[in-house]
Order: sequence, then structure tokens, then C-alpha cells
Amino acid sequence: MNPSVAHAALIATFKLAEADAAHKFALIKAAAVKGPKAVQAASETAAKAAKRRDSYAKKLGNLGVSLKD
Repeated sequence: MNPSVAHAALIATFKLAEADAAHKFALIKAAAVKGPKAVQAASETAAKAAKRRDSYAKKLGNLGVSLKD
């Protein structure tokens, strides 16, 4: 796999992780009406998704790829 293909694959994975994290944070608002346990579970899930997103962003940063809008 050449570097540009590897970069593209990692960028695509990052974009998916970024969208997943945004979705999980939106679920926290929806869980608010269901009670504190639901909010806690949604928050933990969102934190894991954000951690994955940040991990991919760090890998891209190490490769010199910047995805700032």
C-alpha cells in the first residue's frame, strides 16, 4: 500500500470516527429525558467515540496531514 492510499484510508476512517462521535454526543441530549442512567451510558459511549476520533487525528498529525477546516 503506497503512502497516499494509506493516508486516504486513514482520512476516511477519521471522518467516520468524527461523524460517529458527533452522533454519540447528540444521543446524550436524547437520553436526557430517559433519566440519569441513560445519560451516563450515552456519555460513556460518546467519550469512547471521541477517544477513537482523537486517536485517528493524532495518527494523521504524525503523518503530517492536517484536517483543519
